[in-house]
Amino acid sequence: MMNITIRKANEADFEPIFALIYELATFEKAAGKVRNSVERMREEQDFFECFVAQKDDGEIVGMALYYFAYYTWVGKSLYLDDLYVKATCRGQKIGTQLLNEIFAVAKKTHCKRVRWQVLHWNQPAIDLYKKCGADIDEAWHNCDFDENGIVQFFV
Repeated sequence: MMNITIRKANEADFEPIFALIYELATFEKAAGKVRNSVERMREEQDFFECFVAQKDDGEIVGMALYYFAYYTWVGKSLYLDDLYVKATCRGQKIGTQLLNEIFAVAKKTHCKRVRWQVLHWNQPAIDLYKKCGADIDEAWHNCDFDENGIVQFFV
């Protein structure tokens, strides 16, 4: 087992975090949909927070990027946008350590819900989340508009 430190990310971590974001998008067969950049992350850093999993040699091998949201039915919530661990480092409970940090933040900040999404075919992740006690809702669909769709929106 490798020695891993979980810590809050800072701006100096944005490049390796973005590399993990892109690696995750590739894993999810959606790399072409990534529109973010390190520069945009720097500009918009007030809108998200992140934990990183770092090896003793300084390599960042995992991350959990989140933000706070408000849901009308429950109130203040924490939305976990991405949880990712490099393939070569999986099976060492790094994802579990990152989830523990997320839930510690949710408890400390009095969140009423923690929410995230998982692709229907990502069975190892689904198994982990079910093992943790997550309620996986299969009834809802995502409704998204990209930047161009926002500009062109008119009803």
